[in-house]
Amino acid sequence: MVPYYYGFDSTYIILLPAILFTLYAQNKVQSTFAKYLRVYTSKGFTGAQVARFILDKNGLNNVGIELSRGKLSDHYDPRSKVVRLSNEVYNGSSVAAVSVAAHEVGHAIQHAIGYAPLTFRNTLVPIANIGSSMAWIFILLGFAVSPSFIDIGILLFLGAVLFQIVTLPVEFNASSRAIVQLRENGLIAQSEEGASKRVLDAAALTYVAAAAAAVSQLLRLIVLRNNRRD
Repeated sequence: MVPYYYGFDSTYIILLPAILFTLYAQNKVQSTFAKYLRVYTSKGFTGAQVARFILDKNGLNNVGIELSRGKLSDHYDPRSKVVRLSNEVYNGSSVAAVSVAAHEVGHAIQHAIGYAPLTFRNTLVPIANIGSSMAWIFILLGFAVSPSFIDIGILLFLGAVLFQIVTLPVEFNASSRAIVQLRENGLIAQSEEGASKRVLDAAALTYVAAAAAAVSQLLRLIVLRNNRRD
């Protein structure tokens, strides 16, 4: 049986480290972004200008740049071939703005050259979506009907976990490409490179936290499955 103490499911303890790390990562990225949003680059280029320059330099004239709503909503859309940047990044000339813009262009470059981890991650999107939504239905059926349903739920959830893990090399590589592009194209001064890396490293923490949370949840499901069978 699953151990309960005064109505508390003790398996939640498995999730606690990941939850704390997620809170830390979210605070880190927000505070770091806010800090370097106030530090302007000596070159004075906006995020949109940096994105356009790097795209054109890499022969990606067909990739568009659009303004997106919301804070930290920056992303690359491979279906539309568009880099979407939040207002602070699109119009900003801060270290944070140009770093984030270059990172998203890094994804566009990955897409153009057929970067294997990105291609693999894109194929996992429907599997991850189905797995993360359907898994819990089978988990509940497992407790209500038969433990065998829990096994199906765990297999479905594995897709979501794999997606989070594969996301890590994709994001780290995009950040590496961003730093190289900023440096080699003279878009930031050498003295600003360290600050740019701090912005991108902080952002990467959120993906590490997401992967840790997914793995922790998977471990918890396995424990629940084993307890259900006892």
